[in-house]
Amino acid sequence: MTTLATPHLHSTGTGHRVALARSGHAPEIARRITARWLAARGVSPCSAPDVLLVVSELVTNNLRHTSGTCTLTLTAHATRISITVTDTSTRLPRMRSDPAANEDGGRGLALLYGMGVRLTVTPTPWGKAVEATVDVGGEAPHGLAE
Repeated sequence: MTTLATPHLHSTGTGHRVALARSGHAPEIARRITARWLAARGVSPCSAPDVLLVVSELVTNNLRHTSGTCTLTLTAHATRISITVTDTSTRLPRMRSDPAANEDGGRGLALLYGMGVRLTVTPTPWGKAVEATVDVGGEAPHGLAE
């Protein structure tokens, strides 16, 4: 049986930040937190699966490729959701040239690009921030950042 500490949460009217424990359960926990946050924002259930997939991919990449802390930040904008995962690694993510050739991963970034997700990687003094922006259609989430 695995016991996880309760994630540290920080919420504002438009955003939500959570420090995730380094665990194989972190992507699932991040999806649950995101699903509740999206529902509270009134995001259409049709848009939620895309956002949850992005959250899962970014948190999973963090666990696979870094060893430091992982923080998930969700922000509601007029017609989009920003998902930011920060970590303590300076190693920048890269899309593999032939993701189909590797059976053990390597397709996540290509999948996100194929979905039309906008990705931005920003080096920080402590590591980096990977931000993905997902359009959620014409309906604006409650509690907007813009």
